Amino acid sequence: MYRDHTKTVKIGDRVIGGGNPILIQSMTNTRTEDVEATVAQIRRLEAAGCEIVRCTVPTQEAAVALRKIKKQIRIPLVADIHFDYRMAIAAIENGADKIRINPGNIGSPDRIRAVVDAAKERGIPIRVGVNSGSLEKELVEKYHGVTAEGLVESALDKVKIIEDLGYDNLVISIKSSNVMMCAKAHELIADKTPHPLHVGITEAGTLYSGNIKSAVGLGIILSQGIGDTIRVSLTGDPVEEIKSAKLILRTLGLRTGGIEVVSCPTCGRTKIDLISLANEVETMVTEFPLNIKVAVMGCVVNGPGEAREADLGIAGGQGEGLLMKHGEVIRKVPEGELLGALRHELENWNE
Repeated sequence: MYRDHTKTVKIGDRVIGGGNPILIQSMTNTRTEDVEATVAQIRRLEAAGCEIVRCTVPTQEAAVALRKIKKQIRIPLVADIHFDYRMAIAAIENGADKIRINPGNIGSPDRIRAVVDAAKERGIPIRVGVNSGSLEKELVEKYHGVTAEGLVESALDKVKIIEDLGYDNLVISIKSSNVMMCAKAHELIADKTPHPLHVGITEAGTLYSGNIKSAVGLGIILSQGIGDTIRVSLTGDPVEEIKSAKLILRTLGLRTGGIEVVSCPTCGRTKIDLISLANEVETMVTEFPLNIKVAVMGCVVNGPGEAREADLGIAGGQGEGLLMKHGEVIRKVPEGELLGALRHELENWNE
């Protein structure tokens, strides 16, 4: 179901579905039982722009830790549950704003009912998650392998289990590390359910390969109007997931705000260390709540023209750069002072 037609679901103080803005999620990689480390990481995620965060709850100690963690963060907290239905109930009792389960690995119908009853009692949404890596054997055999059709059937089967227990406060996620399979699965399921969809390419990989796969996959899915929350899954610091997700949404025109950095690919004409400078600029601008374009260009051939089209820009020369604002040259700046000069302009920005 396309975003403007999905049901709305309340997660803590946030609302997804029904055409509401797509929210960015991530997941902590700390031990949830380590409250101090987990809170510190979530605060970094919050600062980067994370809007919903998920923590694994493999133990009773982790479930109890959720209550302490929630008191120290500002975004909704989702409990990730596998296998043990008691952990789902304990997470709900300790204040989880949503739980993520796969009913297929929770156990008997009575155990699933116990989890659903606990969620229903507190109005906590359930995210039903299905991954291609754990697709049921009978569906693999039915479709002669792991397929998009099998993923969709598995997800809808799990959803029906919960709906038959009288609860429809649900979010669905169907993920695969196969980008095109994942995209096709979302296209198929969008016409078959009114529940909002959490979208991501699972096990996407390292910062390099994970970003490419996520950008391609999420781009295909989101550009069709499918998806209500997203996660860019990367092997590394989860803060990088937020930076990538924000850029994907902004590139697709699904989110505005934030500083857009454009930079040239460098060539033999480049006379400054543009690669290091562009990376430093991209990191620095995340501190500023501005909606402008910053250009970091490497030479005097195309640089001035490109920088002139940005709100603020640098065009590199021999060990120096032209600092430009709204198309006008402000001054020449030595290479070693370019980053500081840009920061000064951003700190004192006015239209």
